[in-house]
Formats: sequence, structure tokens, C-alpha cells
Amino acid sequence: MERVLLTGGAGFIGSHLTERLLRGGLDVVVVDNLDPYYDVRLKRKNLMAVEDAARADGSGDYTYVDGDVTDLEGLKAIAQKHRPDMIYHEAAQAGVRASVEDPFKPNRVNVEGTLNVLVVARDTGVKRLVNASSSSVYGTVEYLPFDEHHPTKPVSPYGVSKLAAEQYCRVFCEIYGLPTISLRYFTVYGPRMRPDLAVPRFTKRLLAGQAPVIFGDGEQTRDYTYIDDIVEANIALLDPQLELEGQSINVGTSSRISINQLLDVLLGLTDTEVEAVYQARAVGDARDTWAAIDEAERLIGYTPSTTLEQGLGRFLEWFRGDPEAQELTL
Repeated sequence: MERVLLTGGAGFIGSHLTERLLRGGLDVVVVDNLDPYYDVRLKRKNLMAVEDAARADGSGDYTYVDGDVTDLEGLKAIAQKHRPDMIYHEAAQAGVRASVEDPFKPNRVNVEGTLNVLVVARDTGVKRLVNASSSSVYGTVEYLPFDEHHPTKPVSPYGVSKLAAEQYCRVFCEIYGLPTISLRYFTVYGPRMRPDLAVPRFTKRLLAGQAPVIFGDGEQTRDYTYIDDIVEANIALLDPQLELEGQSINVGTSSRISINQLLDVLLGLTDTEVEAVYQARAVGDARDTWAAIDEAERLIGYTPSTTLEQGLGRFLEWFRGDPEAQELTL
């Protein structure tokens, strides 16, 4: 693969993946509309990190295009101009809770937007497409850990939208012969992560000596996956020998921790003693997530290498060194 088109490259995961691709010598075209779901200053900082990577010796060529996945004609023009060999589709309307308030936007961006990307990939000769999905497709727990055969019963409009996007990817592979795969990310964290999630929100309040807010009883569990491990799973899919057949696979750590335990780890790392404040459980939040990663290990050789303590330590080091990120955390 020589040239990659990456949607959502100004976001948390997309910007880290773009850096890694550029440093690997690939040419990358980033398409992003800087949607203000969270403060666009953070997205611009992400792009600055990408630009730094592009200036390093041996890096591939970098192009940024202001574009929107909901604009089919705009996407067609971008693809026809740059002729990508491969697409990483990271663009999405994020936010489980936000989707409960406005279920239409995740449908437009995550379903219709994905369909647009698939049509463009099909019509411009793209060799493969990697779709960023989510553990939110599982929703209601029937057994743990989740393997790929677990029933998909999303409990939020966001989860429904990501599941529909997966199905479009599968169908485009089956009927049009477009090689696709969907990676079901499990609770990704790390430097430059979204400012509305538990890790940065807890950390900001702990560093200020304030009580963090936990929704529910705190015994809900998550499979926290460090950003570098997510990126490496994506990088593995550059291998042209891999057969992409429209499948969906989990990308997590095969371990889980409760929100109360997460707070305990952060209390230790920040050397603080603060009691949490508990509020009503948020509508649309899954009770538990926990990935079985056997399929990712078999198919792409995926093995996560970052422990939670290591990953949170790296996050904390970055967070402490970035006052603007602290200020903009919700």
C-alpha cells in the first residue's frame, strides 16, 4: 500500500494512526471536517502532532483535506484526485450519551457517512477498507467476555449506528468484492483522548483536589485499551496477504476493570485522596465490556502490550504537561 486515505484524521485515534503511517513511509491523505463535538482547539493540536510527524526524515507525504463523509460528491472528488490504495475509515459521530439526546446525527455520520465512503472506495478501485467500529455494538450482556459470536443488541443509538456501518462493510465485501474489515475498539485511552471521557475527567478533578463524578455505582466494567495497541492492530492490516472478508473483530486487552478500580489506580498515580461523588447511571451506557481477542490474535497477530498502569502513567505524563488539554477537559 503506497497511499492511504484516512477519514477522521484530526481525532484522537485517527491522528495517532496517521502519525504511525507517516513514520512508516506511507503517503496519507487526511479527510476531516473538524466537527465541534468537542473543542476544535484539541483537534488542531492533534493535526500539529501529525504535521510534526510528516516533517521527520523518512516520513511519507501528508495532505489535509477539509471534507465531510456525509458529502458524497466531495468524497468522490477527493478520491479521484488522490487515488488512494487503501482507506482507514475513522470518522464518526462519537458519544453514547450524545446519541441518546440526538439519534439522528450518528445515523447521518456513522451510517450514511460510512455508506458514502464505501461507495467511493468501490468506485475508485480501493484495494481494502478498514472500518473503525466499537464494542458498543454488543450492548446487552449475555456472557463475558464478548467474542465475535456474541449477540449484538446495542443499548444506544450510537451502538446501533456502528452496527449498521459494520453490516454495510460486510455487504459491500460480499456483493461488490471490496475487501473490508471492521475493528471493534474497546474503550480506547491515551494522550490526546477525547476530553469528555472518564480518564481525563477523573484526572483533571484529582489534580485539582476535587471529587470525581461517577455515574451509577461504579461497578460497571470496561476493557481499557491503550492507543498504541489500537494503532498497531490497524497497522497489521497493511499486510496485502491478509484476506479481508467483511468480518468484524474485537480489539481490546482481554481484561477488564471497574470504574471504581480505575479511580483507585488514578488516585495512586496522582498521589491523591479524594472521595468520588456518585450520580444516577447514564442512559445508554453498557453495563460491562470485555473483549475476547482470540480472533484478532489469529487473523492479524494482535497482542496488546500496554498494561493499564503503564498506559495511564503515559496519559498522566502527557496531561500534566499540557495545560490547554487540562483546561479544555470537561
